[in-house]
Amino acid sequence: MKKLYLIALFISICSACYPQETISISPDLELIQISDNAYIHLSYETIPDYGRVGANGLIFIEDSEALLFDTPWNDSLTCELVTYLEDQMGLKIRGFVPNHWHADCMGGLECLKHKGVVSYANQATIDIARRKGLPVPDIGFTDSLELKLGETPVFCFFPGAAHSMDNIVVWIPSEKLLFPGCICKSLDARTLGNTADGDLHSYPGTVDRIIEKFRQAEIIIPGHGLPGGQELLTHTRSLCR
Repeated sequence: MKKLYLIALFISICSACYPQETISISPDLELIQISDNAYIHLSYETIPDYGRVGANGLIFIEDSEALLFDTPWNDSLTCELVTYLEDQMGLKIRGFVPNHWHADCMGGLECLKHKGVVSYANQATIDIARRKGLPVPDIGFTDSLELKLGETPVFCFFPGAAHSMDNIVVWIPSEKLLFPGCICKSLDARTLGNTADGDLHSYPGTVDRIIEKFRQAEIIIPGHGLPGGQELLTHTRSLCR
């Protein structure tokens, strides 16, 4: 009975957050509309010990311009995504922000640099990227950043260490959409996942701050798995125990 309930719950979440058909750009790259002006880009990579893993990123669109949050896993998939957005959807990418330094967030940054897309990141992300010899985002911020796409504001916040020491969240008030990325777990997650580069001691307090600050969020996108609502944050908080 419990299994049937969970299946029904996931179908309900999927229907609410995926109102349109998935656009298959390539075997490892999909695009899914989740609100009037926002899409999830879903990319897949085979990871040792984990198998084929899907990772979520976000695209926010205003008229013919877009902001990109997280890249697909690598430069090849990222260039496929950018080409599709430009050629098939007629969009100009005005900026990029990664959630944190891992490959499922900025593994395609070199592609964006070659295409002249300006990138913003938590200063801690920039510092880590430099230490690890990774491509480095252009502009750093501490605590928070406000971007505008047209006249629409988009906010990036550092809520504290959790999945990684540098992870941020993205809040788009016009869509009531929150993208906490890998800080937040999908409802089928049974653990906090990979926390090797994070802070388990700080994780609960970080999630509590996100819950308190973003009570108006109606669409919440985890780093991996299905999106949902506030229940994703409360589920993540329960996993911290």
